[in-house]
Amino acid sequence: MVSMKPVILIPTYNESIAIVELLHSLTTLHNSRDFDVLVLDDNSPDRTADIVDNLNLSWVRVLRRPGKAGLGAAYRAGFAEVLQLNNYTHVITMDADGSHRVDDLPAMMDAPHSSDISITLGARWIKGGSVVNWPLSRQLLSRAGTAYARIALRIPLHDITGGFRIYSVALLKKLNLSQMTATGYCFQIEMAMASDLAGASQCEVPITFVERVNGVSKMSKAIVVEALWQTTLWGLSRALKPNADKLHYVKSE
Repeated sequence: MVSMKPVILIPTYNESIAIVELLHSLTTLHNSRDFDVLVLDDNSPDRTADIVDNLNLSWVRVLRRPGKAGLGAAYRAGFAEVLQLNNYTHVITMDADGSHRVDDLPAMMDAPHSSDISITLGARWIKGGSVVNWPLSRQLLSRAGTAYARIALRIPLHDITGGFRIYSVALLKKLNLSQMTATGYCFQIEMAMASDLAGASQCEVPITFVERVNGVSKMSKAIVVEALWQTTLWGLSRALKPNADKLHYVKSE
């Protein structure tokens, strides 16, 4: 079995305080695990990119992007950079704001898979998973959104909207990433759907999601509406043209 050499992608926009705290926590894990970090900064006015560079961590670098273009665009740029380097076996996606705990990473990195083409999802809504600092209304909204996506897309996952994930590079190389268009948080749904179409081995690992204390959440009503509308369109497409949908997302052999 080939040992895992992952890179963690962390998108940022005005996360100058939170990113320092996260990188401090990752430094502790880095003492026992080999990984790199690529911060995807959308030209943050608060100089997030400069602050990260000034930390002088040899295993951390910044991909400076021209401006704020959405979560999906940032991750696709990060995927393209990683695939071009060809140095890693896996790509971890993680929020900068502390919502995704470093403490949960080892279990996710050790998750078993039956194939090199794999996706590991940090799951809030399975046994052992939980959320902290969320009101009941927010929990119900997230659970309902996940249930709707699960039914509409016929994907047997319990947390299809979460962003704490590990993709194998072998999986990313099978996907037509340039054909993906989602910009907001429905990018997570699109990637889960594409991974399912590619026949990826799927594993959900329970995590504790912690709502941010500092800074401003990027979640908005527009993002929720986009995800609902787009999921409905994808569901109809999968029901009416399943083979065409696969050809759109998965490269031909």
